[in-house]
Amino acid sequence: MNTFQSTNNNHVRVMWLAVALALLAALAYMMIAWDFLSIGDLQTAKAGVVIIYVAAGSYLLGGLLIPLRQRWLWIIGAVINALVILFFINLYQERPAVMFSPGGVATKVAQLLLEVMLIYLIFAKKQ
Repeated sequence: MNTFQSTNNNHVRVMWLAVALALLAALAYMMIAWDFLSIGDLQTAKAGVVIIYVAAGSYLLGGLLIPLRQRWLWIIGAVINALVILFFINLYQERPAVMFSPGGVATKVAQLLLEVMLIYLIFAKKQ
């Protein structure tokens, strides 16, 4: 009984950590849009800011959906998050000024940790 309770507590902690990481990613994107975090030599034109707001809104919504404890939502979130990371790496691998900019690092660290938390939630023993 004690092991079950400990496992359940870990599961809940990881779930809330995933929520916090998704909200942190959303905040990082908003800070990029508001020019508080730089993104290297990229210029955020008026049209380019829209995608940043979409990304921020997506992470906000995704973070708010995590506590619903629906495994299929976690799977969809993990796949989309992995695609975002892979697209970023594919697009900017030749531009270290973007990859290692404060905005690039802040968003990708939050997203990588979120991916780990989502994978844990997906594959953890069901309670």
